[in-house]
Amino acid sequence: MAHVQTNLTEVDPVWHRICEEAEAAISSEPLMGGLVHAGVLHHKSLERALAYRISMKLSSPEMSEQILREIADQAYLDAPELATAARADIVAIFDRDPACHRFLQPLLFFKGFQAVQAYRLGHWLFQNDRRDLAYFIQMRASEVFGVDIHPAARIGQGIMIDHAHSIVVGETAVVGDNVSMLHSVTLGGTGKEDDDRHPKIGDGVLIGAGAKVLGNITVGHCSRIAAGSVVLDEVPPMKTVAGVPAKIVGEAGCSQPSMTMDQLLNPIK
Repeated sequence: MAHVQTNLTEVDPVWHRICEEAEAAISSEPLMGGLVHAGVLHHKSLERALAYRISMKLSSPEMSEQILREIADQAYLDAPELATAARADIVAIFDRDPACHRFLQPLLFFKGFQAVQAYRLGHWLFQNDRRDLAYFIQMRASEVFGVDIHPAARIGQGIMIDHAHSIVVGETAVVGDNVSMLHSVTLGGTGKEDDDRHPKIGDGVLIGAGAKVLGNITVGHCSRIAAGSVVLDEVPPMKTVAGVPAKIVGEAGCSQPSMTMDQLLNPIK
């Protein structure tokens, strides 16, 4: 493929695989050619493809695609860790989501992935004191994807947000690496504090659909939060909590709940 450098396999296997899958997708469905070429094959790197995809999704009559693309290109140039995290996110989604069969899918089709990359751009802007632009990115991501992540929140890499409807992550929330969450999750405040008021989610945590984690509390690493739970108290590492309000109902059941994605509660004997 002329658009792929000969040494790209060693340098960037994720991007190399996406390009190969893009070629195969066009062969299988020629009507997708325009979209796949514009979104993948016209670009020399994942960074450029991400900048294009984010700008296309978030542009509006208030902010053009060209301006957003220039902002995103600069972000990926100044902060290479943004694209490193995006690669980890793609691999995480491929590994954990049974509906994901190609690396190409998150980039082109999965709004959870796209929303997290928009957050990463907004977070970079926020850290660089370009806060109005960061808030604009947050607003557009909420409108387009139904995912509302404050640009000041701190989120690790290897993140999977499945389905990604009605996700809310507050200003002082912290999310570790290799976290998985499903739709309608809230990491919110209690409404009483002004400062550090949002949850701190450890590495490897699985948060089930509809779960609400409220207040400046810690959810320990490799724990599980059952679907529909309301978590108001600290969660120790490697435990499962369930209910309203959530209580400890057992062990996490494995060493990496966010990767196994097992949401079934073991019956109490």
